[in-house]
Amino acid sequence: MPLLHSNARTTEQDRTRQNSIKRQQTFMAAARRIVVLTGAGISAESGIQTFRASDGLWENHRIEDVATPEGFAANPVAVHQFYNDRRQRLLDTDIRPNPAHSALARLEHTVVDRPEHDFLLVTQNIDNLHERAGSQALVHMHGELLKIRCEQSGLIFDTREDLTLDTCCRCCREPGNLRPHVVWFGEIPLAMAKISKALEQCDLFVAIGTSGNVYPAAGFFELARDHGAHTVELNLESTNAAFDEHICGPASTVVPEFVERLLRRAN
Repeated sequence: MPLLHSNARTTEQDRTRQNSIKRQQTFMAAARRIVVLTGAGISAESGIQTFRASDGLWENHRIEDVATPEGFAANPVAVHQFYNDRRQRLLDTDIRPNPAHSALARLEHTVVDRPEHDFLLVTQNIDNLHERAGSQALVHMHGELLKIRCEQSGLIFDTREDLTLDTCCRCCREPGNLRPHVVWFGEIPLAMAKISKALEQCDLFVAIGTSGNVYPAAGFFELARDHGAHTVELNLESTNAAFDEHICGPASTVVPEFVERLLRRAN
């Protein structure tokens, strides 16, 4: 008798698992509006060091010193040097997009070419690897390392050069008014209205290489899910059991496989 109960439970578990797989396949095949969120994990394999919040340090610097408005006000010279170092590292020839970046660019260009389909890539990263891979429907919610901003006018400029207190602003012609175009702790992320609208309208939300610790990005999957989207997490390990689907492994491996599976089911 116990064996029969065990077999019955096993059969029910198999049936539940099969039904779940069928639902996932249905969501994947029917996905017309897709939002993808990427975090530090997708760029780590390209040589970009990840943000380390657990020990309060970012590349051996205190977060409060280099990633807050207060830190910049207290020591702008040190903050400028920190981002100058990051910028020059990004411009090194050995830093380049990996297969995960390329796969997302392919997904975007396939989706947007189809009638009544839409795609938005939201990244927490301040590097330019998505652009270099070919992504265009892209929002940098935390700013961009290769841009600077005038604190007086709010105008944004491209740069590949070091920024110092002596750098003269192009618009106000005054030195000392420029800062990295990076969203620091205590500041509001960029393009939140556009992101929220896309999350409310999407039917597939995919989070890649994110820690799930930094808000508001950590709550994006909830907003998408509450509006009926299927939610998928691709990461080295699961960060939140509430996602509908988890795929664990290195981004450069699991993202191309996921994109291939998605496109195959959509055809």
